[in-house]
Amino acid sequence: MPPALPTRRTARPRAAAGPDQQGSKWSQSSARRAVVRPTGPGPGQTRHPTARPGWGNRPVGPNAPADTAVRRRLGQRLGGPPPAAKPGVIPLRPLGVGEILDGAVSTMRTYWRTVLGISLTVAVVTQILVILLEGLVFNDTSTEALDDPSATLDELTRAMGDAMLSSGVVFLISLIGTVAATALLTTVTSRAVLGKSVTTGEAWRDARPQVAKLFGLIFLLVLIAFGVVAVGILPGILVAIAGSGDGGAALAVLGGLGAGFVALWLMIRFSLASPALMLEKQGIVKSLGRSAKLVRGSWWRVFGIQLLATIIANVVASIVVIPFTFLAAALSGDGFTGFLNSGGDLGWTFLVVSGIGSVIGAMITFPITAGVTVLLYIDQRIRREALDLELARAAGLQDYGSGTPGSTAGG
Repeated sequence: MPPALPTRRTARPRAAAGPDQQGSKWSQSSARRAVVRPTGPGPGQTRHPTARPGWGNRPVGPNAPADTAVRRRLGQRLGGPPPAAKPGVIPLRPLGVGEILDGAVSTMRTYWRTVLGISLTVAVVTQILVILLEGLVFNDTSTEALDDPSATLDELTRAMGDAMLSSGVVFLISLIGTVAATALLTTVTSRAVLGKSVTTGEAWRDARPQVAKLFGLIFLLVLIAFGVVAVGILPGILVAIAGSGDGGAALAVLGGLGAGFVALWLMIRFSLASPALMLEKQGIVKSLGRSAKLVRGSWWRVFGIQLLATIIANVVASIVVIPFTFLAAALSGDGFTGFLNSGGDLGWTFLVVSGIGSVIGAMITFPITAGVTVLLYIDQRIRREALDLELARAAGLQDYGSGTPGSTAGG
């Protein structure tokens, strides 16, 4: 499995790591020695790349490693870029939007037993919890007062509180399921890039040490988003309490919109923190900083790809979920018309049938959204750090990028 990444980013390694630095986990002192040790080729010697395979850091720039320069010169001599190796689901070079989406789908198609097994397990467990809570706990709460113009303030407050409580609990359960699926599917996708399969047990063993941190990261991001929005609408609320209801409402709306844009900007800026945490074995704070560095200068690109992937995944899932919802309403006690007039009183038939549709939809959305996020992370590192060289060596292409004949085979 890919080893943990060195976390030191302040200098560029001028030579390949030695045998004493190989392994799945580098100590800080080992990483520091790898960064500063000058071990360039001596007189009459030929440089042979022996870099540690895996998720190592290979920055590019004026002082880029010699094998990168050789590869570039080779491409110029042939009148175009050299062919890229493709040991797995993506070619090892900067990716286009279509290649990222195709890589996520190819991962799901090629390793469907593991991917769908993980997605199905997580979706079934979370949906069972949601069905039980809605059927046994929240089904007794009524939100009819929200549609009643003559309802009193106490009735509206109680109905709104019940609606927020049920929605919050369902969101929390869904969030936990999403975190678990993301943790396991990150490992699967990272192996798929190298053309290596992984079982569900292996994915869990690799992801387990970081799962608690991943939960902390996701909850922190949720708190940041809600906190920013709350700060934005707070002045409007205070103005409304002071007695200016219309002015307070307008200020709250404007503040909420502005805060929403800020929250969106932050969420995209930190959107690559999850794969950084899982693959580099980083802490929560360092993962947030790592994501910010990778997204810097590419915010609109990352936002566009994430938005496109979300739209595609939800449209495909809706094609499955919506028919199940109509079927569930039709099979309910009083039929579809009775369901519309039920006032939110959901029967077990409706909950179970619609839950089956939700499980199938989650089996589609989990792999696509998680896969796109991981591949975006890898793409940004290829663009900024020449990660393709390390991935090629981890995939067994030891002479990739050295300029020797056959070094780019596999593309």
